[in-house]
Amino acid sequence: MGLRGHVRHTGALVRRNLLWIKADMESMIDAVLMPIVFTLLFVYVFGGSVGQSLGGGREEYVQYVIPGLMAMMGMNMAMGVGTGFNQDFQTGVMDRFRSLPIARSSVMVAKIVVELLRMLVATGILMIVALIIGFSVESVPGLIAAVGLAMAFGVGLMWIFLTMGVVMKSAQAIQGVGFLVLMPLQFGSSIFAPTQSMPGWLQAFTDYNPLSSLADAARGLMNGGAPIAHDVWVTLIWSVALTAVMAPIAIHKFRTKT
Repeated sequence: MGLRGHVRHTGALVRRNLLWIKADMESMIDAVLMPIVFTLLFVYVFGGSVGQSLGGGREEYVQYVIPGLMAMMGMNMAMGVGTGFNQDFQTGVMDRFRSLPIARSSVMVAKIVVELLRMLVATGILMIVALIIGFSVESVPGLIAAVGLAMAFGVGLMWIFLTMGVVMKSAQAIQGVGFLVLMPLQFGSSIFAPTQSMPGWLQAFTDYNPLSSLADAARGLMNGGAPIAHDVWVTLIWSVALTAVMAPIAIHKFRTKT
């Protein structure tokens, strides 16, 4: 099967997934509400105190946390693709796909494409809310680059959760493991607050946490005034490495699942 066939099959499956979302709009609740809830929660609960540590107030914190929340979007969307994939197995949809003469990778790539579209919706809503509460974008090309970087990292994470969707027995198990892993990564990073006041051992963890690199790169790209090359390269290396390692594993597990 050639590249043209792969693209055609992936396009057909993307359309199928989009039609399913259209028929079940409740599946978009997380993409629509999550950026609103997280933005208002962190800005108005923690903005005053954390903003003071940044040398300002709530306005300063808005500039700090919005790029971090954008970096977080990929993680939360990634868990959704794993649970959805697992549910398709439970309902027998995947048995139908595996009986068709289509590339197994097309099924998984289509899931990722649709999840990236959901991520774009969530990011768009995040930016609208951010602009309403006072966020200012210093560089529009930087904003576009930050979104692209977050999507690239999100793809790497999605391959991890697709693998979990194949090998784990239930969507609830995926959610449980996902929260256990994602929560320390999110809060043990520079997404929500600067890391300088954290204990030394936690700072060491945040230094190697790819979410810190992604959040700091997004801030530099959107707000300017900070060196970004190192953080951008670290994020890209993580994204490529996760995809290169996990994509073949996910596809192999999908092909051999009984």
